[in-house]
Amino acid sequence: MKITREVKTGVVAISALALFIWGFNFLDGKNLLKPKVPTYFAEYANVQGLNSASKVTINGFQVGKVQNITFSDDPNKKGHFIVEFSVEAELDFTKKSIAKIYSEGIMGGKALAIIPSYEGELAKPGDFLPGDFESDIFSSVSEKLNPLQAKVESMIVQADSLLVGMNDVLDKKTRNHLKSSMEQLDASMVHLKGVSENLDALLIHNRSNIDKTVANAEKATGKLGTLTDNINDELEQAKIAETVQELKTTLDNINKIVTGLDNGDGSLGKLLKDEKMYNNLTGASKELEELLKEMKEHPKRFVHFSVFGKKDKGYVEEEVK
Repeated sequence: MKITREVKTGVVAISALALFIWGFNFLDGKNLLKPKVPTYFAEYANVQGLNSASKVTINGFQVGKVQNITFSDDPNKKGHFIVEFSVEAELDFTKKSIAKIYSEGIMGGKALAIIPSYEGELAKPGDFLPGDFESDIFSSVSEKLNPLQAKVESMIVQADSLLVGMNDVLDKKTRNHLKSSMEQLDASMVHLKGVSENLDALLIHNRSNIDKTVANAEKATGKLGTLTDNINDELEQAKIAETVQELKTTLDNINKIVTGLDNGDGSLGKLLKDEKMYNNLTGASKELEELLKEMKEHPKRFVHFSVFGKKDKGYVEEEVK
């Protein structure tokens, strides 16, 4: 059967249209010739440049692609994104696995990495995984520079305020005073320099005399120290010898006294050695005590006197009652 030109044209047109549709979907990350692969979802507040056809990896190995990115229909999450991604490899991971957006390189685009977890319930196609994102180098630098920028701006404002205050304080009169003070200080420094130079010249000129004086002073100090030590030694020796001699004399005297007492010399020695004398002294002491008692009890026996010169009648013994 002869195929007409119109049929051929129609077949070519349909084939071209089908190829265009397949190519468009392939560029969009969809392969119409492959069977439908399981897809999962994740929610993000910011996709950071992630787009359709971005890679999906597990441990650095590509296992799928991002299929679609749409806005969330939840009124409480306006502005959030729902990312649908496919996992072509037959892998088992749980719902606790994390879908993290990361940067493929400094100049590369964004990709999606699944950080698998094997605890809990297994994830099934259509399930939502927790979404997360990893800051790239530029975001990290920006996050660290933002607080520093705020501090620098604050320091600039404070410095500006300080300069304004200094301008108010350092008026023309104050600047003239400072200038005059600096000139006087410069003159004083010049004078001090001259004095220092003169002093250096004087020291250089008299260095030999100063050295001799210092040496003589050192010798005198050494001799004085030696003399002081000798004097102290002699004084200590003299005091010790004198003290020993006095102590020896005292001990000799005590020995003589003790020897005399032991031999019965002197009154105290006789009293210690002569028992008869001790008995006589004891008896005399007793008689004296009785006499004193008698005089106290009968004073008229021992004392006779008259106020008007009356003749003494003599002693009359009182009757004993």
